[in-house]
Amino acid sequence: MSPSDHAPLAFPWSEPPEPGKAIEIAEGVLWFSITLPMALKWVNVIALDDGDSWTIVDTGTYRPDTIEEWQAIIGGPLKGKPISRVIITHHHPDHVGMLGWLMQNHGAEHWASRTSYLLTRMLVLDEEKYPTEPAIRYWTRAGMPKDKLDKRRTERPFNFSDIVHPVPVGHVRIQQGDVIRAGGRDWDVHMGNGHAPEHVTLWSRDDNLVIAGDQVLPTISPNIGVQPAEPEADPLAEWLEACERLAPLSREDHLVIGGHKLPFTGLPRRMQDLIANHHTALDRLAKHIETPRTAVECFSPLFKREIVDAIYGLAMVEAYAHLQHLHKIGRATRTLREDGAYTWQAT
Repeated sequence: MSPSDHAPLAFPWSEPPEPGKAIEIAEGVLWFSITLPMALKWVNVIALDDGDSWTIVDTGTYRPDTIEEWQAIIGGPLKGKPISRVIITHHHPDHVGMLGWLMQNHGAEHWASRTSYLLTRMLVLDEEKYPTEPAIRYWTRAGMPKDKLDKRRTERPFNFSDIVHPVPVGHVRIQQGDVIRAGGRDWDVHMGNGHAPEHVTLWSRDDNLVIAGDQVLPTISPNIGVQPAEPEADPLAEWLEACERLAPLSREDHLVIGGHKLPFTGLPRRMQDLIANHHTALDRLAKHIETPRTAVECFSPLFKREIVDAIYGLAMVEAYAHLQHLHKIGRATRTLREDGAYTWQAT
């Protein structure tokens, strides 16, 4: 079935809830928007009513403003009822930032995939004053211009702990095939991948709700990037595999709450569009590298808009990921120049 045969996306709400306020999207399911200090203005947080306590899904970043928002949520829509657990969809800071604060101050359990737990614990303890040599080598191989590279060498890089509260030891592991009871519903666990490893998505057995985290977003595609920690990874292959595996689960009536943007219906159409959009992007990129290019010389065919400094890093790791995928599947070659940058050329 082609994407045009599916119902288009529809958005039951035109605006997110105000900070500290809630929208009840179904019985026992509250939606909050936690503000973010980045291009994505907010992250979606879900509270599931377990009767004598709440289950929270994702948390926002750890900042004074976020603490105030959470205190308003706890004293307002949550009515002071205990938070018994926090389910984390994936380990990125805008999703785990307040996890440790909720554990420490409210006794919540940490439920997550093993990979998410381990990465969260590792990254929050790893503070760097200056970029590491592997990071500089990766930026060099991506073709970062010398002026940008020289500037970054002397700057303190972003540290996970800048916006993530320390996370205590211990978690309840979530894995593929689990069924979690929360909010008066049974939720099937299906793992995503690519944007983040072992990304938890939750599919209600009892109604039409899907909590998708950043695995499935409306109107934008999640960032899929190669990082210095695993420079030979192929996250785009992992993401496409996950999309192909999750797509048959989708129904026209599913109400999807992603990690960002507004809840939507039209999931079958969205799954097909997400897959198709990356394949067409790969085709544009293959055309662009008929002449050898570095990763940072490939922004225009991939993103079709100006890349400003605020999102330069995200664009670079995503361009690298797409080039790496073309290389892995035999559609491009990779050559290391004398200056340490890789150039990629279509085969």
